[in-house]
Amino acid sequence: MNLIASSQLNSHLISAREVATTLLSRREPGFSLDQPFYNDSQIFSLDMQEIFEKEWLFAGMTCEIPTKGNFITLDVGDNPIIIVRGAENRIHAFHNVCRHRGSRICLNEKGKVAKLVCGYHQWTYELDGRLLFAGSDMGEDFDLASYGLKPVNVESAGGFLFVHLDDNPPSIDQLLETLDHYLEPYQMDNVKVAVESSIIEQANWKLVIENNRECYHCNGSHPELLNSLQEFDDSDDPRATQSYKELVARKQADWDKENIPWQLKRIGKRNRLTRTPLLDGTVSMTMDGKQGCKKLMGRLTNPDMGSLRILNLPNSWSHFMGDHAVVFRVLPLGPQKTVVTTKWLVHKDAVEGVDYDPEELRKVWDATNDQDRRLAEQNQRGINSKAYQPGPYSKTFEFGVIDFVDWYCERLLNNIEQSSAQSS
Repeated sequence: MNLIASSQLNSHLISAREVATTLLSRREPGFSLDQPFYNDSQIFSLDMQEIFEKEWLFAGMTCEIPTKGNFITLDVGDNPIIIVRGAENRIHAFHNVCRHRGSRICLNEKGKVAKLVCGYHQWTYELDGRLLFAGSDMGEDFDLASYGLKPVNVESAGGFLFVHLDDNPPSIDQLLETLDHYLEPYQMDNVKVAVESSIIEQANWKLVIENNRECYHCNGSHPELLNSLQEFDDSDDPRATQSYKELVARKQADWDKENIPWQLKRIGKRNRLTRTPLLDGTVSMTMDGKQGCKKLMGRLTNPDMGSLRILNLPNSWSHFMGDHAVVFRVLPLGPQKTVVTTKWLVHKDAVEGVDYDPEELRKVWDATNDQDRRLAEQNQRGINSKAYQPGPYSKTFEFGVIDFVDWYCERLLNNIEQSSAQSS
């Protein structure tokens, strides 16, 4: 990008910041956002710069990089990222950008390498990012040490990997400690990805998250999911029935006996963890509610673990059951384009075709993901209309959506303010 184009982009972002700040300052609480937040290209660029480049993002699972040299890649907007396990079991993350002429280094979504080698001119990096080889043509005085890969902040806990693209990220120690505690029974060093999928939704990323944060639509849209899932988020859900509360009390007593964490835990509006029962008589999110994997996860001895629900804004939610887990990652691709990646986890010793059938394991969420895709896309088409104006959320059915939108508005305004202060 030349200096003129770069200057134009910066002026667009300044304009977008001003527009966003004005719109959010007059936003009516409890209502959906103004139209530009869902379809405008400049607001989308602002989201990428002020949210996805300045917040901790769920990237993947540690089980995907089990040994030295294993790597995964992901793209955060225009920023390609590598996460790799190096020597002494250390996890590193880097911008997937060669320091020679900027080519991407790792071209596959995952793999295993001895060194990180750029295929363009064979510049070679150690797994800790140090440049090892740049060829003899760079001259005798070329300083390899000055051209290591640019690092990305990475943290791991409870089997989850998080990245942060800013140079000085805030601490997430409370989340890391909480994940380690709640996922201890699952022994996350002993899991593997049984199957995964990625789907493209022609909808803004916020609509994807909003759809996830409520089950108002579930009864009319998700018959497969409601074979096992309770519509209630937890016993604090204002819609929760007395029979559900009684079921919760029975299951919590069972989980206490097995030393399984279940308490509702919130870390601001960004993170939420809670274990809730599935429908009485079901133990897993499968078509018939029965175990999808014969071998239970971790130290668990009882398949009836309900669902440990984990939320990490802005881009992930998960369900951990007794026999398997399902984790979701959301990454924006454009103002009205989002990729949703789903991974099904099982015990690493579970044998495909013996302990589990991957096609059966994924049926419920394959169906649910496709149904949610259609809902989000129809939502997007309606929002694009000149007739759209922000509408009210239900405080009982859509309190999770209210929390998400409030979190988004708070973080966007805060990050815009910090950016403005730094540039002034």
